[in-house]
Amino acid sequence: MPLLFPEEDASDVRRRYKPDVINGDMDSIRKEVLDFYRSLGTKIIDKSHDQDTTDLHKCITYIWDFAPDANKSSLCILVAGALGGRYDHEMGNLNVLYCFSSLRIVLLSDDSLIYLLPRTHHHEIHIQTSVEGPHCGLIPIGVPSRSSTTTGLQWNLINTEMRFGGLISSSNIVVGEKVTVQSDTDLLWTISIKKL
Repeated sequence: MPLLFPEEDASDVRRRYKPDVINGDMDSIRKEVLDFYRSLGTKIIDKSHDQDTTDLHKCITYIWDFAPDANKSSLCILVAGALGGRYDHEMGNLNVLYCFSSLRIVLLSDDSLIYLLPRTHHHEIHIQTSVEGPHCGLIPIGVPSRSSTTTGLQWNLINTEMRFGGLISSSNIVVGEKVTVQSDTDLLWTISIKKL
């Protein structure tokens, strides 16, 4: 956060934008950082006993458990900094999309965003061309797609089979403000974002 406000004192920015909760296995947070936020009243949830789920998985579970039932169907979670680090962590974050496939979770990096398109829906993706695109992709992970169909792309898919070791739709181009996707398997949608 301090990098977003370079003209301000970093400590002031950290105090103003303090997290309500820090949740995870605490293996990558420095003690002085944890102590700083604890002193500001941030709730600390130490899940170090659980080594079978990632920190992101733990956080999504926490959000789901404490969201009011009336809001759960419209819940959208934006995960900043979810991409661009260690590859095993990135894959763990992608796995979380599949673990919580009924939730809308968007993984965001400096240059792209990714979310899951469940096979149970016909998807209409409305592109905000001022900040998104034009590069995009559709990627089946784990299970091949025997049939995927799109509109709104430079190279549309028409009942196209996609699988690792074969065709995947990478380096495609959005040509309008709406893309539609229908597939017989879950697909990852990825789109570039423009530098502001």
